[in-house]
Amino acid sequence: MLKSLLIKSYALIHELTVDFSSGLIIITGETGAGKSIIIDALGLVLGDRASAEVVRRGSEKAIVEAVFDVAGNAGVRALLGQHDIDTTEELIVRREVSAKGQSRCFLNDSPVSLALQKQAGELLVDLHGQHEHQSLLRVDTHIGMLDDFGGLDGMVEEFRDAHARLRTAAAEQAELRRRERELQEKREFLLFQAHEIDAVGPRAGEEEDLETELRILENSERLFSETGELYTQLYEGDHSVRDLLVVARNQLHALAEIDPRFADAARECSSAEAIVSELAKFIQSYNARVEFTPDRLEQVRERLGRLAFLKKKYGGSLERVVAHREELRGELALAENFEQVIARLDVEVRDARHACAQIADRLSAKRHDIARKIDKATVQELGKLGIAQARFSTRIAQENVAADGDSPLPAGAVRRGNTSVLLNARGYDVVEFYISTNVGEEEKPLSRVASGGEVSRIMLALKSILAKNDRLPVLIFDEIDVGVSGRIAQAVGASLKALAGFHQVIAITHLPQIAGFADVHFAVSKHEHDGRAVTTLRRLSLDEQVREVARLMSGAEVTEAGLAGARELMGIR
Repeated sequence: MLKSLLIKSYALIHELTVDFSSGLIIITGETGAGKSIIIDALGLVLGDRASAEVVRRGSEKAIVEAVFDVAGNAGVRALLGQHDIDTTEELIVRREVSAKGQSRCFLNDSPVSLALQKQAGELLVDLHGQHEHQSLLRVDTHIGMLDDFGGLDGMVEEFRDAHARLRTAAAEQAELRRRERELQEKREFLLFQAHEIDAVGPRAGEEEDLETELRILENSERLFSETGELYTQLYEGDHSVRDLLVVARNQLHALAEIDPRFADAARECSSAEAIVSELAKFIQSYNARVEFTPDRLEQVRERLGRLAFLKKKYGGSLERVVAHREELRGELALAENFEQVIARLDVEVRDARHACAQIADRLSAKRHDIARKIDKATVQELGKLGIAQARFSTRIAQENVAADGDSPLPAGAVRRGNTSVLLNARGYDVVEFYISTNVGEEEKPLSRVASGGEVSRIMLALKSILAKNDRLPVLIFDEIDVGVSGRIAQAVGASLKALAGFHQVIAITHLPQIAGFADVHFAVSKHEHDGRAVTTLRRLSLDEQVREVARLMSGAEVTEAGLAGARELMGIR
């Protein structure tokens, strides 16, 4: 629902703020007062093209801001989520146009592209009177309207799941067939690489161990010599560290007998002597194990050289070499078992295609039944709205694919009888509404109907039929009263009123028969302020609403008889 609208420095509007409510909202005003300006401003905030000409003279920029209640609008909330825009129960849509013609768009104060703002607008408002926002004129929306009317959403989702499985399996199949050629061409090369790595047999972490061993082998003479000297200094030589500590320990024990304060020092010295003894034993043991093995030294150097060659060729580290060998194992296994993998994917594609075809067949059958009901109900509704000789038909077709019986089907197609048809997001049907509004004229695509008022009444008829299922919360009718009067105008008003039970409906009219049905009534007026024309919009009280309807009935001079007639028209006693 549209909750509020702010228009600032736009054409004849200096600054206008209006709060809206649910139900049927009627906007009236004298010709030229600026009713179309308000609709144009709404179109701008919904994603229409911008021009510097809309900026009020003397202003730096025009601003249009609309606040919508989107608590129950799953489509809008999903769209905002996809683009990481904060979502609340309200959506603030703002458009700014500078005097230089530059345009900026915002959703909940987040800068967005015009395309995204337009996409959000199409989920919020159906604006009739300007073709840019008429969902009825976009052929791609017709199938959704039909499915909504028939309650086919569950089956459509079932089809989409099957279609997604088909696309995934077909894509994997196509990728595998592409890789088959590569694998066959590369097989010998892959085998060569695998054999080259296997001939060395590298292990992760092996290089560090070998480098440590290499350092030891290259310094074995130094290790032997220096550990021998260390052992002598610590334990075996004259005046060794161990012997000196023993002498010191004995002296400290003697002193402790005289002064007990030396007892701790004596114990520390005994510990030091024990540590030196253990250290000497380790060094002696190490010295005894030092080997002079030139053959092993050469083996280690050769092994490190082979590992370095593999590292240079296959990724820069031993871990990457090992990982590459695993990748080769997978690709070679695929090359060896390609037929089995392809056979499995063939079954998956066949089963998913069969599921798609079955669901699409059921959808198509139901759509044909629903289409007949829509056609009949639409013709009846159009008759009430003054298009008495209308013929309306919902045409359901399929897009054929050129494929003979021996050729494989494209991934996005299924067989239907003797033909092959292309799948889309809702099955294989393509739906388009056709209409003829005059006797003797052939039916034409609804998207080619030129008259704005006629399109609005056709949309009103369809919306009345689809009211309970249609997802767009706000409907705006600008030209719905073009070419109608009297009884037909009364029928249009009644239809709008009924439609407002399911949607927020905003209608601009000059007919009292329509205005009399208003739940809320706004009047547009134009006056002069500081030597300039200014358009304003004001919500009317009930008494003012009666007077405005009377004005529409009788002209500028409102009489008591006119007021009485307005009350009667509005059902006020």
